Formats: sequence, structure tokens, C-alpha cells
Amino acid sequence: MNPQDKAILAYTSKLTRTPGAISKADIDRLRAQNLDDRGIHDICAIVAYFAFVNRMADGLGVELEDRFNER
Repeated sequence: MNPQDKAILAYTSKLTRTPGAISKADIDRLRAQNLDDRGIHDICAIVAYFAFVNRMADGLGVELEDRFNER
């Protein structure tokens, strides 16, 4: 895995698990891997959207279709 991918995964993991702990240093690490503001925004938006959708589904008691439970 390349350094940019590692930085993105570290950021997305932290944003998912401890969003209040995100700091300027986390953003700076992404910028150090040649990500611009748009790229950082897009990564953040995708993580936030998935968190939102999952919490909505959980909060409404949505259950997976049987085909997703066969794994």
C-alpha cells in the first residue's frame, strides 16, 4: 500500500471511530500526501455520508435482505 493510501485510511478510521479527535495535524498529513482541499473534502464527505446512512438504518431498525446475510 502506498503512503497516500495509508494516510487516507488512517484519517478515515479516526474520523469514523473518534471524530472529535480530528485535528489540523490529521489534515496536514493528508496534504503532505499531495491531497488538495477538494480531495480532503470528498474523503470527509464520503465517510460522513456512510456514517449517516448506517445510523439512519440502525435507528429505523432496517434489516438486511436475506441475500446479504448468506455470507
